[in-house]
Amino acid sequence: MAMRLRTLLGDHPGTAALKNGAIKSDLVAFDFADYSPTHKGFKPMVREAAFDVAELAIVTYLMAKSVGKPMVLLPNVVVARSQHGYALYNTKKGTLTPAGLNGKRVGIRSFTTTTGAWLRGILANDYGVDLNSIDWVTFEDAHVAEFADTTKRAPAGKQIVQMLLDGELDAVLGEKVEHRDLKPLFADVAAEETSWSAKHGISPINHMVVVNTDLSRRHPDVVREVHRMLVESTKAAPAAPRFTTDQMRRSLQLITRYVAQQKLIPREFSVDELFDDATRALI
Repeated sequence: MAMRLRTLLGDHPGTAALKNGAIKSDLVAFDFADYSPTHKGFKPMVREAAFDVAELAIVTYLMAKSVGKPMVLLPNVVVARSQHGYALYNTKKGTLTPAGLNGKRVGIRSFTTTTGAWLRGILANDYGVDLNSIDWVTFEDAHVAEFADTTKRAPAGKQIVQMLLDGELDAVLGEKVEHRDLKPLFADVAAEETSWSAKHGISPINHMVVVNTDLSRRHPDVVREVHRMLVESTKAAPAAPRFTTDQMRRSLQLITRYVAQQKLIPREFSVDELFDDATRALI
């Protein structure tokens, strides 16, 4: 009889064939949780171990690992994207460039979002922005309850994009909105993304898949089957993110470095530390 797994997995090109039953298994069956958007399920995963298998933002996983949460990474990427287009400013307050962010008031949904961590890493390491000089305004707490968030919380009822339009914020990270008064912080987003990817040789990873540590230890055959099904589902979707082993390792190493620099985790992990014996063998 197939083992039934409580599963959090969003609707993405690379998960479609698995979720619609086109990819089958005699060993594994999935009970899919219904969260929309998917990131609403991240908090139950890290705080309550609510799922056996879960899509998880990579920064959430790094933070969860740093405080000993019982989960381990699978080498399966389900969301990856360039990040430069997710930073906006209000043109009615004048022109703003990445280098001009020092001392500004910047909004972000949560200080611990993966897009935010990527963008802060880019700003600090490629543009010399002093992240500590910025007045950060947030709207949600971290998925990992143990994180001590020292940012300023926006007043109750306030919306991040409206605050930018109203001039209460100088810029926002993690948002992509079409509005006549809003422009990307990076003047030529496509050129910036191409240049950055060529420099680092990677695409930024947003979400991967994790499994409960106990499941990995007690049923490595089940974990291998979950990985196989995710790989097959990805192969069935031309639009799904595809990473070579080297590309995945470089992307993981860079985001881990950024997250450690930003003090979201106490130290930088090696890539191998993100996996256990069972999942490391799948890379």
